Amino acid sequence: MPATREDLLALLDRLGVAHTTYDHIPVYTVEEGNQVWHTIPGRHCKNLFLKDGKGKLWLVTAPSDRAIDLKTLPEKIGSKRLSFGKPELLMEVLGVAPGSVTPFSLVNDTERRCTVVFDAEMMAEPLCGYHPLDNAATTVIHPDGLRALVAHTGHEMHVVDLR
Repeated sequence: MPATREDLLALLDRLGVAHTTYDHIPVYTVEEGNQVWHTIPGRHCKNLFLKDGKGKLWLVTAPSDRAIDLKTLPEKIGSKRLSFGKPELLMEVLGVAPGSVTPFSLVNDTERRCTVVFDAEMMAEPLCGYHPLDNAATTVIHPDGLRALVAHTGHEMHVVDLR
């Protein structure tokens, strides 16, 4: 059974990660998010669940306004050709549906199948916002809190300039 929003927030508390969660209407795209994020502090982010030709899975997280070119991304992250992972695989690995992809969903990837890539500019921000396993809310944390969560999950993490 995948972790819930409440499970995630309790884990952040146990890890000593300061966080604030803001409820809003469900958002499935960056465009929809832009309608609600203006009232929420921090840099808002988008998340891509990707698969390469050899079946390796990637979770790429970047500022919501960052254009991500799937043709040039493989060279930046050291992979082969990338495509979006299917919704069934997303649910199997990260325990979330499309529209709710988030680095917080790594808590559900207990087999550590995803390699995590965070945009360097995003990781230099004072606060960043991500869905707390639920696209009807945004949880704002400092990037060091995100690092602590990823360390807790044991995932391989790369911070890369995705410009």
